[in-house]
Amino acid sequence: MKVLVHSDDAEQWRDALAERLPDATVVTSAAPAAERRDADYLVAWKPGAPLLREQTHLKGIVNLGAGVDALLNNPGLPADVPIVKLRDAGMAGPIADYVRYGVLHFQRDFDRYGRQQARAEWREHAMVDKADWPVGVLGLGAIGARVAETLAADGFPVHGWSRTPKALEGIACHHGEAGLEALLGEVMSLVLLLPDTPATDRLIDARALARLPEGASLINPGRGRLIDEAALLAALGPGDAEGRLRGAILDAFPEEPLPADSPLWTHPRIWVTPHMAGPTPLGEALNQVVESLEAFEAGHPQATVDPAAGY
Repeated sequence: MKVLVHSDDAEQWRDALAERLPDATVVTSAAPAAERRDADYLVAWKPGAPLLREQTHLKGIVNLGAGVDALLNNPGLPADVPIVKLRDAGMAGPIADYVRYGVLHFQRDFDRYGRQQARAEWREHAMVDKADWPVGVLGLGAIGARVAETLAADGFPVHGWSRTPKALEGIACHHGEAGLEALLGEVMSLVLLLPDTPATDRLIDARALARLPEGASLINPGRGRLIDEAALLAALGPGDAEGRLRGAILDAFPEEPLPADSPLWTHPRIWVTPHMAGPTPLGEALNQVVESLEAFEAGHPQATVDPAAGY
């Protein structure tokens, strides 16, 4: 079995996989072309099209993350090669922490206090109880469910939305177009954890943002294409004065790195982070990658990505 690894920390992955799979040949994408070719399996995060095109014998791909949009949209992706992706693999905890911070940022008025500090203004705001700050979580996969359950345990009323019906204890679950409309009208913080698919492309547009209550906030640790950025900027309004939408914390963008001339960088009520909400810890992810490679090699069934659905 020959495994090709491509990621920012490819050497760590190579060494860890070689230790767990002593009978396999494991090389990174930095190896000479002659060593890279004819791999049986690709373990990768956002491989380039040339790397994919030179692989003509792949029997499977393991995507080193939960989001597969970059891989599925890659023009070099070979047809009919099964793809598996990481299922949480330690990412849910950090993402839940990111979201908790984001919700508290607005619920406890840290955004307002930050602006007041810049003006040397000493003014206390009446605290809104958690029970009066409903949160919406769009996407109830492994990570979204963990986030929703964490927020509910913290005392926030939580509404969850998914494409098909789901049931989570303590979460008001919605689905379908009507369910999304109902959720948007209820929540003060909206969290985006949906996959990037044609159906979710700019799902949060001007119409969706207008459904949110006055003063609602947006937190996106998910995928960048979920938001219509022009509509978001219009809903926020210019400058420090709060528009219909109070603020947004954004971790994912259609183009990454976020271009230096993007107006998102300089808007005073947008907080930008560099796609760091849910790093993939090698230790927890390694077990899943090894299990997937062994299942591929043994011909055992496993959950694979549906390219038509986008996840």
